[in-house]
Amino acid sequence: MIYRGLSSIGPDFGPSAVTIGNFDGVHAGHRRIMRRAVALGAEIGAVPTVLTFDPHPATVVAPERTPRLLSTLEERAELMRQEGIERVVILPFDRGFSSLSPEEFVRDVLSGALQARAVLVGENFRFGARQTGDVAVLRALGEIHGFRTEVVGGVKLRGVLVSSTVIRGLIERGAVSRAGRLLERPYALEGPVVPGRGIGRQRTAPTLNLETPAEVIPARGVYITRACDVHDSSRSWASVTNVGVRPTFGGGPLTIETHLLEPLGGPDPVRLRVEFLRRLRDERQFGSPEELKIQILRDAAAARKFFRRLGRAGKVIT
Repeated sequence: MIYRGLSSIGPDFGPSAVTIGNFDGVHAGHRRIMRRAVALGAEIGAVPTVLTFDPHPATVVAPERTPRLLSTLEERAELMRQEGIERVVILPFDRGFSSLSPEEFVRDVLSGALQARAVLVGENFRFGARQTGDVAVLRALGEIHGFRTEVVGGVKLRGVLVSSTVIRGLIERGAVSRAGRLLERPYALEGPVVPGRGIGRQRTAPTLNLETPAEVIPARGVYITRACDVHDSSRSWASVTNVGVRPTFGGGPLTIETHLLEPLGGPDPVRLRVEFLRRLRDERQFGSPEELKIQILRDAAAARKFFRRLGRAGKVIT
């Protein structure tokens, strides 16, 4: 269940095992802390609850450093639900909220509204005005207000500490396979399908154009992808996606153009989800549309080979 603002929480909210954060991307490290919240909640009779914020706190405290996000709030809430989180509390982050002292935050939010019996945080957790609260402060306040504090260590994969910042950097460089390993799922973009130039249909290849989203966009280039109809989970297609400016056709604004390797089997989807599985090559300008067509056929052949191997391996992230 989703709660928006403290005013949506009544006195019958009941005891919580709370974990706090932005959880952008809901990556492997986030999942570890959520799974622990679920397990601990079962032990102590408290409901596993996520406390998160909208907008991202950086938009208020450091707008010049506000990152593009890995996921929308709705996507995060669904991923949290899949991990067993039963309640997601979304608090509006503004100047007033950012000025709360650690003591006020614990008293009014954690203890008062959320009825926390346990609070689970990462090793570098900071909170309160000017980030003056840390884990030691949280422990001390927890003893006063009757909740236990538990620190959950981060996750390292191949020697890299998983973080949203690291994942953003990988995606921006086009390293979508590595990003997928840290996310524990393929990185995906979702949005409405918009009209293109019709070039794909001239080639008789089903082509869908995704509206450029606000989230992190992979580096310009060509990727092996899987496209999914957001409104019909039974419809998905092996595909190749070009992220770029179409230099062969004179350039233009950045587009996300997905060429399906299978028949549509029905009308164009209204809303599309594109999962980025592997980078094939950089975007480049060709001498003619015919040269581009030949390269597209090569890209499609490489993607089909990937999906044939994928079928034998039985997994998405390779």
